[in-house]
Amino acid sequence: MTILLPEGWERPKGYSNGISVRGQHIYVAGQVGWDQNGKFAEGFGGQFRQIIENTLAILKAGGAGPEHIVRMTWYITDLEAYRASLSDIGAVYRELIGANYPTMAAVQVAGLVEPEALIEIETTAVIPD
Repeated sequence: MTILLPEGWERPKGYSNGISVRGQHIYVAGQVGWDQNGKFAEGFGGQFRQIIENTLAILKAGGAGPEHIVRMTWYITDLEAYRASLSDIGAVYRELIGANYPTMAAVQVAGLVEPEALIEIETTAVIPD
């Protein structure tokens, strides 16, 4: 994996502008903050933790880990709740994903298919050749 950072650009905090990879691709469908029994975690931070745990379980089933994540797209129903939870999100991210900073996009949406969902995240991972 090669992080793409144009000459003279400052490195962004918490994500990468671009990544170049070769290998086996794993696409993880949008995950919401519920467990394997369909029970939602409490609050934005709780749902975020559950989403990352779900994502990592799916990646593990494909032979990948957090270090293989190259892209995440976050769909957020409440940007103020997201901003208020940034310190919790950062702590969970560092604990479960570590120092891997994939490309990311975060988008506020009017709602998600599951009414209790506060956030949904799609993930792409690549296991290098």
